[in-house]
Amino acid sequence: MLIEEVKEATASEEEHNVKSQKPSSSSSAHKDASDGFETASDGELGPTDSDDESQHHFHLQEEPQNLSEADQQKSLEQANEVKLQGNGLFGNGQYEEALSQYELALQHAPDMPSSVELRSICHSNRAICFSKLGKYEDAVKECTKAVELNPSYLKALIRRAEAHEKLEHFEEAITDMKKILELDPSNDQARKAIRRLEPLAEAKREKMKEEMIGKLKDMGNSLLGRFGMSVDNFKAVKDPNTGSYSISFQR
Repeated sequence: MLIEEVKEATASEEEHNVKSQKPSSSSSAHKDASDGFETASDGELGPTDSDDESQHHFHLQEEPQNLSEADQQKSLEQANEVKLQGNGLFGNGQYEEALSQYELALQHAPDMPSSVELRSICHSNRAICFSKLGKYEDAVKECTKAVELNPSYLKALIRRAEAHEKLEHFEEAITDMKKILELDPSNDQARKAIRRLEPLAEAKREKMKEEMIGKLKDMGNSLLGRFGMSVDNFKAVKDPNTGSYSISFQR
């Protein structure tokens, strides 16, 4: 995990209900982006829910023309109800079942502005379910979908960074943590996570470099071996004045 002091994710007693709104309403940008879960990261990396409009920049799409206002409201209410069922399943440790409910909620919520917040939450919730199941690649994909809908969704960025670290994608985890700092410059835990992840990223780069050099050396030996030579017969000497290298042949 990104943070040393880790607590088990639980369902929050104060569940956030996403209420249906008129297509012209922009109040979804003001509502709490909480998905009903409290994780160790949420507490340690700072608040992820804000009433500040600047913290939520949803990517809105045009309302479907084939749905009346009443139909849109009904769909959103159904989607939210199914999401709440998913939260209950998650709280009971039924992650596979919770995944299905969140997917069903996404199917109920059409692509319209009043459902953007709920859809981003459902994708983030699916991400934490996948993480619980050890499916970190899927967790990354779901978090990405959530962030595409709401670029300032800190909780989704945190969960994606955690999944990236599990996959040893340290560079990507650092990128997400830097994004968190852009959104919340006072977030000390994100800053500490970056300092901890940077040596891991550097060590991975060095390991990949060594592996690449080893592969190139094997390739060179396979070719030079036909002539009774190997790459060990060649020595690269760096000129301290120019920084260039000269190659010398040795028997």
